Amino acid sequence: MRISIFGMGYVGCVSGACLSALGHRVVGVEPNPVKVKLINSGKSPIVEKDLDKLIEKSVKDGLFSATEDWHKAVDDSELAIVCVGTPSHANGSIDLRFVWRVCEQIGQALADRKTFFTVVIRSTVLPGTVEQTMIPVLEKHSGKKAGADFGVCMNPEFLREGTSVQDFHNPPKTVIGELNPKSGECLATLYQSLPGPMVRVPIRVAEMVKYVDNTFHALKVTFANEIGNLSKELGVDSHHVMDIFCLDTKLNLSPYYLKPGFAFGGSCLPKDLRAITSEARTLNVNVPLLDSILESNRLQIQKVTKKLLEYKGKSLGFLGLSFKGGTDDLRESPIVEVIESMLGKGFQIAIYDRHVSLAKLMGANKEYIEREIPHISRLMCPTSAELMKASDVIIVANRDEEFKTALTQVRPNQIIIDLVRIIDSKPAGAESYYGICW
Repeated sequence: MRISIFGMGYVGCVSGACLSALGHRVVGVEPNPVKVKLINSGKSPIVEKDLDKLIEKSVKDGLFSATEDWHKAVDDSELAIVCVGTPSHANGSIDLRFVWRVCEQIGQALADRKTFFTVVIRSTVLPGTVEQTMIPVLEKHSGKKAGADFGVCMNPEFLREGTSVQDFHNPPKTVIGELNPKSGECLATLYQSLPGPMVRVPIRVAEMVKYVDNTFHALKVTFANEIGNLSKELGVDSHHVMDIFCLDTKLNLSPYYLKPGFAFGGSCLPKDLRAITSEARTLNVNVPLLDSILESNRLQIQKVTKKLLEYKGKSLGFLGLSFKGGTDDLRESPIVEVIESMLGKGFQIAIYDRHVSLAKLMGANKEYIEREIPHISRLMCPTSAELMKASDVIIVANRDEEFKTALTQVRPNQIIIDLVRIIDSKPAGAESYYGICW
């Protein structure tokens, strides 16, 4: 395939060299004549392991070159990849001037083109940028229609400096955000020989994935450092601790807790967070990340109560009372706090949770229920069907498979508030469906 890559910085150079190594003919478009000269002489303009040899071979084989002539580069290619920088303004907002300028150039070059062309944004941009900013620029300067006359994709890169060549050829995933299937076909062909899963998604999903990855990486570094600082003061070898932590790929390094939804609760997480942050204060160790976790959790609870206040005058039915499905544990269950708040606001409330109903009769939490929440336990319904019949607004508070069946009984005037994404969309017949984080 013939490819033009706009921007011979870090991502552009690595992408160009690696794509040419796969047998594609790549032309790098770069306004800096020094970089153009270096690449055309078989040298890398950036320092990166294995890149010098890769560029040298690709240039020698006639598969990789660079030019300042962006119009000719587009004319001679089937697909353009935009790899220019998106630096920050002083206030932290993203600076799109380089991406904007490149899209103007590509649009102008496409004005007289007769065949379908694909424009791929690889630069990191916020969700909505491609559709709201880049596509209008391309359409304005080309006089053509995105999706019909030319394709548009978002293709985030997941390259680590120092290992980027290896990362390119062995990606954990390949993400193609496509305006429509026709837009993504050419790009999917480009990567078909690479290992790992390929996911083709809406453009905004692909834009967001890159930010999620980098934010989580920053979060992990900060988390490890705060644990290290605290461990040091406690006389504990933090590397030993984190080596053991990383052995757990079932919970610690897994997707298990990484599902957007409602707040956490239970007998362990809130209690242990309070204990470790309290100890940090005693030792005068600043742990702002750890300190922020409970506050963020509290805000998630507030988000639900604020949403429910919109339904003043309607009856509320809560499917689930324990802090998670499959248990009767009510200790620090966040939904209990929501219910307490709604009761204080005068709402009529019904609750169904078969596990808690059993606990009320004979479980280990019987004493807790009688002592701490007797007023709430009196609101329990014997069946989900009775709750569905009695309530205007149904709140799914934990993930119990029984609740999926309950939602099949929804009436046309009922509203579903889903805190755990037990279903993906509005049930047939429901008035509306609201997912707390989706």
